[in-house]
Amino acid sequence: MNNQPAETTEQNGADAKLLDAIASSKRPNRPSALSSSLTFAKRAMLRIKHIPEQLFDVTVFPIIFLLMFTYLFGGAIAGSTSEYLQFLLPGILVMTVAQITMYTGIDLNNDIRKGIFDRFRTLPIWLPSALVGALLVDTVRYSIASAIMIGLGFLLGFRPDGGFIGIIQAVALMLFFCFSLSWIWTTLGLIMRSEKSLMMVSMMVLFPLTFVSNVFVDPETLPGWLEKFVDVNPISLLVTAVRGLMHGTATLEQIGWVLFVSVLIMAIFAPLTMYLYRKK
Repeated sequence: MNNQPAETTEQNGADAKLLDAIASSKRPNRPSALSSSLTFAKRAMLRIKHIPEQLFDVTVFPIIFLLMFTYLFGGAIAGSTSEYLQFLLPGILVMTVAQITMYTGIDLNNDIRKGIFDRFRTLPIWLPSALVGALLVDTVRYSIASAIMIGLGFLLGFRPDGGFIGIIQAVALMLFFCFSLSWIWTTLGLIMRSEKSLMMVSMMVLFPLTFVSNVFVDPETLPGWLEKFVDVNPISLLVTAVRGLMHGTATLEQIGWVLFVSVLIMAIFAPLTMYLYRKK
């Protein structure tokens, strides 16, 4: 009993030293927006590494689309598969990449349903970094799909008059547009209850936009009422600009319309996504 006060005093002294050490220790610096975004991008890349089937939509499907439409419809539409390939490849490239933008929202929806995003929101990081990191990796997937499509096109006889510079400019413009388009699906990913419902809605939007466009045929061959819709279709605007850049016939007006639509989409859906993300 006589030793208890001494032990208590000694324990209190140890606790006080521990508290002083904790108080004097410097907390890690908060990561920058770029650092946290790149960390989440790395997370998304690791997911692809462990589930490589995710790359089927940017490898196998583009090849099937290009071969099927070139050799099934090329002769009937343009008279020869070679001539049709020059017209078709830029359009198929845009259609393929635009359709895989939906996976941004699907991955986000899965993370929300599993509760992972609740943990992300409690971290001392820049709040949009989880979304931006995923979008950056999607841009990598879009680039892979573009490289596969253009490489296969060259093997089949695609010869763009715009040369290498025209191809790079066309792909850069397309990536910028698809990056903006992805914000629509992140918004829906926060709203929809399941990935199946999100996929259904995205297909209902993307299929009319991509197929009722100038991807496969010249709009002048369509009925008047349908031609008017095709002319203002954002996918058609992008196809026209990409096709023009690849073949060296693009105008500043065509490129300007694509940039305007892309910025408009991001101005609407990026803030809306962040608002829903904070309120989720």
